[in-house]
Amino acid sequence: MKCISVYTNNFELFSDIYEQVLESPPQENEDIIVEGITVSGSGDVPDQYIERMRIKPEVVVMKERERNIMILQHGNVFEICLPSDEEEAV
Repeated sequence: MKCISVYTNNFELFSDIYEQVLESPPQENEDIIVEGITVSGSGDVPDQYIERMRIKPEVVVMKERERNIMILQHGNVFEICLPSDEEEAV
């Protein structure tokens, strides 16, 4: 899965920029600023990473079923995990 990191702990701010981030996500290892929030292209993460994060009590896990997007929130970061192109084709 491709991962985009959004550096804020404010859910309301995250919600405000979520669709905008998905419409024009940063490239891998690229940082962009969206409404004053740093957004980074974190590259691909293995499925095991998501499974490890899901079991941690300090991690909030949200899933957008329609687009198969997983959102992990922990500390001061939201991680948006998107299916890679190969996963979408399956």
